This record gives sequence, C-alpha cells and structure tokens, in this order.
Amino acid sequence: MVVGGLTAIGVGLSIGLAAIGTGMAQGPIGAGVVGAVAEDRSFLGMGFVLLAFPETLVIFGFVFAMLLMLNIF
Repeated sequence: MVVGGLTAIGVGLSIGLAAIGTGMAQGPIGAGVVGAVAEDRSFLGMGFVLLAFPETLVIFGFVFAMLLMLNIF
C-alpha cells in the first residue's frame, strides 16, 4: 500500500488534529472531575466515563486515516 504525498498529509492531519482536539477537551474535563471527586468520592466512576468521551474523537480520526490510506475515497 503506497500512500501519495497529499494523502499522507491528510492522514497526518486527521490523526494529529483529532489528538489536539482531544487534549484540549480533556483538560477542563479532568480539572472538573478532580474537583468533583475531591468533594464527593462517588463521582469517580462518572468521571472516568466523562474522560473517555473525548477519546472517541481520536478513534474517528484514526478510522478516517485508515480510509484515506486504503483509498476508499
């Protein structure tokens, strides 16, 4: 499987920008979860779930990158 120049740039951008977006989303969520757990430990499980939601953005970026590499588009 040979990836051309513009396709390689698209693959890199799809994963890189998705990872940056996830990092920007997880910062405030993590701070909020730590504050909530400091007051009431029963929020720990919900905090893990809330931290997992932005990770789906990286998964979507990875799927899009795979579609680009396999020349689906």
